[in-house]
Parts: sequence; C-alpha cells; structure tokens
Amino acid sequence: MSKLLIVGTVAFDAIETPFGKTDKILGGAATYIGLSASHFDTESAIVSIIGDDFPQEYLDLFKKNNINIEGIEKVEGGKTFFWSGRYHNDLNSRDTLETQLNVLADFQPIVPENYKDAEFVMLGNLHPLVQLSVLEQVKNPKLAVLDTMNFWMDNALEDLKKVIAKVDVITINDEEARQLSGEYSLVKAARKIAAMGPEYVVIKKGEHGALLFHKEEIFFAPALPLEEVFDPTGAGDTFAGGFIGYLAKTKDISFENMKNAIIYGSNLASFCVEKFGTERMQDLTKEEVHSRLEEFRKLTQFKIEVT
Repeated sequence: MSKLLIVGTVAFDAIETPFGKTDKILGGAATYIGLSASHFDTESAIVSIIGDDFPQEYLDLFKKNNINIEGIEKVEGGKTFFWSGRYHNDLNSRDTLETQLNVLADFQPIVPENYKDAEFVMLGNLHPLVQLSVLEQVKNPKLAVLDTMNFWMDNALEDLKKVIAKVDVITINDEEARQLSGEYSLVKAARKIAAMGPEYVVIKKGEHGALLFHKEEIFFAPALPLEEVFDPTGAGDTFAGGFIGYLAKTKDISFENMKNAIIYGSNLASFCVEKFGTERMQDLTKEEVHSRLEEFRKLTQFKIEVT
C-alpha cells in the first residue's frame, strides 16, 4: 500500500452562498484533500496545525477515514486558522470577508518519521516556503504534486518558483495559469509553466472541466453537468485529493493513467459542491462514487466516423 503525505490547512470556514450560510464549520485544503483521497486504498497522513479550539470530533473523523493525524500539531491556547467568504450568484466568484491566520502564522511543518519515505506527496495551498520545507524533509518521493494560488504569485513569486522547480505536477486554475505564465492561451501557458520544472501541468476550469498537459500531449476532462451546485468551497482540493489518491492507489504515474486520475478527481469534486463544506464528503459511499463514474463514462465516450 502506498504512503500519501498531505500538507495543507486544517481550518474553520464560515460560508455564505445564495442558498444559505453557515457558522464555523470544518474546512481547509488538507481536510478536503484527505477526505477525497480516503476513497482509495492508500495510507495517508496530514501535516498541518490547529489550535486547542479544534473539536475532537473532527480529528476522530480523520481517523475514521484512515487518515494519520500524527503530523497535525495542536497549539495549546492557540486558535485554528479561520476563513469566511461570500459567493456571488453565479458561484464562480466570491469575496473574502475575513481571514484569521492564527496558529498558521508560525507554522513550521514537521513530517512524521514514518512518512518521510512517502512515495506520493500532495502540497496543498500554503506559503511556498512551507511547501519547500516539506519537500526537504521527504526522501525522493515517486510523485510530488503542488497546488497554489494567485495570492502567492502576487506576494511570494520567487519562493513559489523554487517549489515549482522541484515538483512533478502543478495544479492551478485557468486564471492563475495565465497570471503565472503571462500567456492568455492555456496551451502556451502550460508550456511556459512546464518549462519552470513540472513534467505535468493540470489546469482546472471549474464547471468547465480540467486540462492535463504533458510535453506535446493534451487531455481534457469535462465537469459533470449538475442540477444543483450548493457550495463550491473545497472543490479544487477535492479534485486534487481524488487525483493523487487514485495515482497513489495504482502506483502508475504515466500520462495515460493520469487521464484516469483526472476523471476520478473530477468525479469526487462533483459531490463536494452538493452541500456546504465537507458535509457531502463525510457521508459519501463507494456505490455513489462508482455510479457517478459511470455517468462520466457515458458523458465522455462516443464513436465518430471520420469521412
């Protein structure tokens, strides 16, 4: 069984969408990645930091899903990272109402000894120097995947480039790909980003699917059309968790298998948006996952005669 190391935030979110609002609920990139990856046969561990205000029931949820929590540092007297946001009517844009770094401000990640040999590493969205610190603690992983965002491009670009140079895969959205590369065409953007170091570039396009680039090859996976999208928070992280979880299970990092991983990631992300926060991911069954994968298969497979 492969070992998967996940680094990112374990946090509280308060979310408002056109369909309602929440008080503080479970959130954070590592949380979504971990819950998504737990659908695959792999040993996973989260490296993160929380305050003593973080409920035991959430830690128990991780353990219930076979997620090792040795790497989650608990700061006595500290407060857990908190983010609050409001989505616009189209759910594609949002306003950040409040961000409290709290214990995350001084986070120095420590990888558990028994995960320093993890074959698969998922670097969730954090300061690039924190991500770099994790890479320096692990021993030659088979695959390292990086997720980042435009905030770090604006505020820590040189540090971000150092991390990008050391990973095998980068996952970012289309807006971020354009900013990082300076190119509007996503094909040109992916080529420029690949020249920075990663062998594979994954560009997420939200409700319009995802693109996978490798050298001169391109693969496109659509997003499943949904009747209702309730809350898009964490969808990108859920996608990343499904993507690397599938790769860790199959231990195959070829371009052909990454196509499957993109579909698995998209499939799990389609569930995430159906309820607030992590609620849908907490009660998701294997039967539901398999049934929706069949929908994806029908959506993407067709015969065409070339005349």
